[in-house]
Amino acid sequence: MLARRNRVTSGADYRTIVRRGRRSTTATAVVYALAGSAEVPSRFGFIVSKKVGNAVTRNLVRRRLKAVSAGLLETVPPGASVVIRVLPGMERTPWDSLQEEIASAVTRAVRTI
Repeated sequence: MLARRNRVTSGADYRTIVRRGRRSTTATAVVYALAGSAEVPSRFGFIVSKKVGNAVTRNLVRRRLKAVSAGLLETVPPGASVVIRVLPGMERTPWDSLQEEIASAVTRAVRTI
């Protein structure tokens, strides 16, 4: 579970990260990363559209991404903001490959900021 201080919460922040952030893509997700002030903790946000499935499926995907992101908090530098936009098909991705895919995409995106 991600603490509130480690989540992107406002729509304006989502917009800024997606528009100005560095992008890394995978088969089932697009990861955006934007550097920020080193005094604030790193933050994660998730965009799961209705194309992914019904509400139950979208929330399942979001919970899985939160679990993966909680494990990645130590690898992301302080102040970095990361938004993961889910593409259709992630709901069928096995847990092991989901972890590897998201970890590598976040690492690639963060390395470029």
